[in-house]
Amino acid sequence: MTDTRGPKPPYETYGGAQPAPQQPSAQPYHPPQAYPSPQGVGAAQGGGQQAAAAAAVRRPRTGASTTPRTRKARLRVAKADPWSVMKVSFLLSIALGICTVIAAAVLWMVMDAMGVFSTVGGTISEATGSNESNGFDLQSFLSLPRVLVFTSVIAVIDVVLATALATLGAFIYNLSAGFVGGVELTLAEDE
Repeated sequence: MTDTRGPKPPYETYGGAQPAPQQPSAQPYHPPQAYPSPQGVGAAQGGGQQAAAAAAVRRPRTGASTTPRTRKARLRVAKADPWSVMKVSFLLSIALGICTVIAAAVLWMVMDAMGVFSTVGGTISEATGSNESNGFDLQSFLSLPRVLVFTSVIAVIDVVLATALATLGAFIYNLSAGFVGGVELTLAEDE
C-alpha cells in the first residue's frame, strides 16, 4: 500500500522532532465549520465578532414539533403454545399454593393468639354437651397440623386443576384463533 498524500513533515514520522507549541494569538479560536455560515465564508474568517457569533447560533426550524412522538404497533396473538402455557401455569399455581399454606398458618396463629378458638370452642362445647359428655372439642379438631394438612391437600389439588385448565384454555384459544384470527394488541412506545 502506498501513501498518496505527499511528503510528511518530519514530526509525523517515528523519532522525528515535535513542533514547538504555538503562541496564543490575539483572536479567539474558531473551530473549522462543516458548512459555510449564512453570511458567507468571509464573515466567519474574520469579518467581525458579531457575524461569527450570529453564524455560530443554531436556529430551530419553524413548525418543528416539540412534543414527543409515540410509536404504535398493532400485533395479533395468533397462537399460544400449550407447552409453555402449561409450564408457566404450573409454576404460578405452585407459588399460589405455597402462599395459601403460609397464609393459612399465619391466620391460624393470629386467631389462636386472639383466643378465638377457645371462646368459640367453649360455646360449641356447652351447646353440644350433655351431663355425661363434654361435647364437641373445636380446639382439637382445628389444631395447626390438621389445618396445614388440609390446606396442603387443597393447594395440591389447585396446582393440578389450574395447570390442566390453563393448558386446555391454550388449546381452545388456538382453535378459536384459527377461526377469528386471535386477540389484537396495540403496543405503544414512548420516546
